[in-house]
Amino acid sequence: MGAAGSKLEKALGDQFPEGERYFGLENFGNTCYCNSVLQLGCLGSLASSWFVVEIVLALFGPIGGTLFCVPFREQLLEYYSSSKNIGDAEENLLTCLADLFTQISSQKKKTGVIAPKRFVQRLKKQNELFRSYMHQDAHEFLNFLLNELVDILEKEAQAAKSDQETSSPPEKMANGPKNAQANGSHKDPLVTWVHRNFQGILTNETRCLRCETVTARDETFLDLSLDIEQNSSITSCLKNFSSTETLNAEDKFFCDKCCSLQEAQKRMKIKKPPHVLVIHLKRFKYIEQLGRYKKLSYRVVFPLELKLSNTVEDAESEYSLFAVVVHVGSGPNHGHYVSLVKSHNHWLFFDDENVEMIDESAVQTFFGSAQEYSSNTDHGYILFYESLTTNNKS
Repeated sequence: MGAAGSKLEKALGDQFPEGERYFGLENFGNTCYCNSVLQLGCLGSLASSWFVVEIVLALFGPIGGTLFCVPFREQLLEYYSSSKNIGDAEENLLTCLADLFTQISSQKKKTGVIAPKRFVQRLKKQNELFRSYMHQDAHEFLNFLLNELVDILEKEAQAAKSDQETSSPPEKMANGPKNAQANGSHKDPLVTWVHRNFQGILTNETRCLRCETVTARDETFLDLSLDIEQNSSITSCLKNFSSTETLNAEDKFFCDKCCSLQEAQKRMKIKKPPHVLVIHLKRFKYIEQLGRYKKLSYRVVFPLELKLSNTVEDAESEYSLFAVVVHVGSGPNHGHYVSLVKSHNHWLFFDDENVEMIDESAVQTFFGSAQEYSSNTDHGYILFYESLTTNNKS
């Protein structure tokens, strides 16, 4: 990225963020799906700083006793490099990811190219889906990565707790161990940094049309997959997501109060919005007449500032767009992935090894095509919004 890197440095000039590194990622044949997602966490922007901070804390624990006591990426990475050795930990996707971020942050040059070879090798070892050289889905990779990180963090927390219990036997009491749980009680689920940042809560409400009883069931989510329509917007897609559906005929709802199948109305609401709202636009749809999946190039407007006023039960939540994963191509089985990332009030365009600055107005060119057949095949696929409401991260 020599010429492109120097071009980026010239474009930013004196506004190049101090201590920042803007690096492209080498493509190993078909790994653009991976690179486009990893680029979101490789920067020191508002969104990515907590990403790196949490990864290092997850590996080596908090500094000074509290989780957010050192809210600076550089300080944590300095602690990471001087006090701990990545080789001391058993290799997994989390250690490989931390190693990649450390490599980038420790570069002397401001721009360049890094080969995420270790991470990609580990990814293919973990999941056979990503071993082939066929076109992969960036959304599937993102889901796998987040869930894999959750599994790693939960296992490490359980192992640490077991070691602590082994080294510190529970105090003996008249009625048994001091830390024994009461009969019938259950342990609260472990809340990892992935949960704290990405997890929200949906409420599935079903109202019986005979007795008016409302049955509510909560479920967690790490991202929202939205159906899309031509010439629509994220706001309208969210409204459709939370629209009321009538259950009748063969789809009747079994009402516990009526003790029988009844007609009902069903609605999905966002009960608790996440700190980072990930929206997946369902651009790949199975067409029965064709017997295959087809890419929907629909134009879907996604704003720089988003309000979740129509779906959240409580107060209005405001979000700011900080990244977009873009699918380039006319079909689901081939194409390319690039990403747009906002860093220090600048928008950057990442295309594997190449990194360049773009105007904020250029983001709208990735909304999609107003007509079905268009030469523009660069369409926003995964959107990342960060909450402007601080209490969402609690």
